[in-house]
Amino acid sequence: MKARPLAPGRTGHSRPTGVYLLLAALAASIMMSVVIGARPTDLTALMGLLDGRIDSIDEAAIASRLPRTLLALLAGAALAVAGATMQGLTRNPLADPGLLGVNAGAALAVVIGIAWFDMQQASGYIWVAIAGAGASALLVYLVANLGRGGATPLRLALSGAVVTAALTSLTSAVILPRADIAGLIHSWLIGGVGGATLDRITPVLPFLVLGLAASLLAARKLNLMALGDEAATGLGERVALA
Repeated sequence: MKARPLAPGRTGHSRPTGVYLLLAALAASIMMSVVIGARPTDLTALMGLLDGRIDSIDEAAIASRLPRTLLALLAGAALAVAGATMQGLTRNPLADPGLLGVNAGAALAVVIGIAWFDMQQASGYIWVAIAGAGASALLVYLVANLGRGGATPLRLALSGAVVTAALTSLTSAVILPRADIAGLIHSWLIGGVGGATLDRITPVLPFLVLGLAASLLAARKLNLMALGDEAATGLGERVALA
């Protein structure tokens, strides 16, 4: 069989090279996040932490930056996996949890928990956010499934935008009467890594692992769906359930 020529201007090594460059940029970003701050430090202070003790101000500064860097890394990875999964599901390169109403549903659920039920525990935030995100995703699917043709990728994107707008409005309606907690809720909605500690990160790790495992298990189905509904159905995939 004759080998298929590569596209002009591209080589077989372009993708691995790009991955290596991205990994190098990630490593450089992590190093800069650790050593650059209000008190600049160097990597020698980082090496000094290997014995498990903090013997200088520089080491204390790095010890406080490491959890923030880890949290930023985990959050970015989780958002990337979620975005890639939703893009494969909807075959829309612009799809992400924000477009499909997942973020809005989670935010509304947590805001209600804080404003109406005085929820303060981080573990409560996690479970309530998951429930809100799941309910919002189900609502988006039900709206997209109305009418002929079912929940097509285009309908999912459009219904996601509509549901996101509606849930965002409801979130604002819940916040407006509660000026006493509006600042706290707005800072939570915006997000950030300030104040991160290993004790606060650890409870979230099982959920991140489960989400990554579920995405990996669904990768084959998503690849088949990328070929189109008819092709995926012809290969034995049940598109409506995928």
